[in-house]
Amino acid sequence: MPSDSPYDTYTSPLAARNASQQMLTLWSPRHKFNTWRRIWLAVAEAQHEMGLPVSKEQVEELRAVVTRPGGITDAEMKAAEKYERELRHDVMAHVHALGDSCPKAKGIIHLGMTSQDVVCNADLFILQDALWVVRAKLVRTVLGFSEKAKQTIGIPTLAFTHYQPAQPLTIGKRLTLWASDLNIVFERVQNTAEGGYPGLMMRGLRGATGTEAALLALCDGNSNKVDDINELFMRRFFGTDSRKESCFLWTGQTYPRVYDSFILADLASTASVLHKIATDIRLLCNRKEIDEPFESKQIGSSAMPYKRNPMRCERICGLTRFVMNLVGNAYDTAATQWLERTLDDSSNRRLSLPEAFLALDGSLDLMHNVASGLIVHEAMVRKNLMAELPFMATENILMACVKLGGDRQEYHEHIRAHAQTAGLRVKQEGQDNDLLDRLKADKHFQSTARGGTLSAELDWEGVLDPMKYVGRSVEQTERFIRDVVEPLRRQYAEQLKAIETSAPKV
Repeated sequence: MPSDSPYDTYTSPLAARNASQQMLTLWSPRHKFNTWRRIWLAVAEAQHEMGLPVSKEQVEELRAVVTRPGGITDAEMKAAEKYERELRHDVMAHVHALGDSCPKAKGIIHLGMTSQDVVCNADLFILQDALWVVRAKLVRTVLGFSEKAKQTIGIPTLAFTHYQPAQPLTIGKRLTLWASDLNIVFERVQNTAEGGYPGLMMRGLRGATGTEAALLALCDGNSNKVDDINELFMRRFFGTDSRKESCFLWTGQTYPRVYDSFILADLASTASVLHKIATDIRLLCNRKEIDEPFESKQIGSSAMPYKRNPMRCERICGLTRFVMNLVGNAYDTAATQWLERTLDDSSNRRLSLPEAFLALDGSLDLMHNVASGLIVHEAMVRKNLMAELPFMATENILMACVKLGGDRQEYHEHIRAHAQTAGLRVKQEGQDNDLLDRLKADKHFQSTARGGTLSAELDWEGVLDPMKYVGRSVEQTERFIRDVVEPLRRQYAEQLKAIETSAPKV
């Protein structure tokens, strides 16, 4: 028997477990259809203003329905669903449903338009709003890591290349590396959202094959009048002056579908950075140096009570892999549009566009939660660093030997031999690193060609001060916070307040 219970049907985890209410609302049917109605209203207003057969009374009736609080009602949604079952055409179903609510305006709704004059413009508008949310959440995550960077700016830690111990840096510096990568993709998303090249544009009113033939006929062949209607439509829809350049001037039935690939590629790039950061955190959790937030009653494993699995970062990795793989849909869709348009783009875009945003939205909320609540275990950080630091110190020791007149290549070989022996002692015997003791006991390090002693040039105890090896880590962290983070904090103050009202599912 059919059931009305939500537990008896599939529900996307993106909606149930991951995406914020803010992003879910943007991609909701009600928001989409309200946007369609706003487009029909803006077109009718423009056509009336330009003297086409659209009366003031029709426009006012249409405006009263479209702009009422909440917009399209549940009853109207159900009416449109009924029409669609009969007509097998979603846009015309909503034209009829809106006409039922505006009987005087019924005859002029969708006048001179094709479906994609509605759908494409609405999609681009929703994409723009969704990109605004993404970039605000990127800024919030950058700020989250920067706050932790301030707190850890002077804590030295072991760095890695090839996932092998390398020259140390500070934890603050590492956090700014993560934040800097996020800022790079933020700038890409910002470029699109603010209309820079390739920019986010609207399709305008281009008609069935992009020729504007229907509008041209309504305007008695007056091309200037067609341009004016497009301009007025944009102005009415956005409520501000707009430029012709904000519309695609050359289209077929749809805006160029390759444009979706630009947007999904930016989302995929953002996802790749989040994946990288989450993976780094998982690696450091294994070394017991940091932990993601862990609630007092949280369970890490059903079988192993001691576990503190980095489940948030694991979830980020899973979601972002999903986003990265969605970008291929946009390339395939762009490549398979026959001539002026084919309809196989529609069913794919209904999935790939919203789900990419919903999954990335959930990932950004999770990453902000991790960044804000990151736990640093300083004792373990120091223990791991000090176990390797004698190896890091060898370059300074080598330089001191050369300053005293020693042969660089000769002392390099002495240090290399002792370092390899000390390394095997650590790996094969589980003993402490005794490299410095070996060097101090070696007669070659008791004197140099000029007769001086290495101990006179080098403080053997001071050589194990890790801050001597972190370079400009502190200065670079301070500069990043001053030059990048603080301007972002000021610029996005209002947007950050807005996204805090939409509670993330973490």
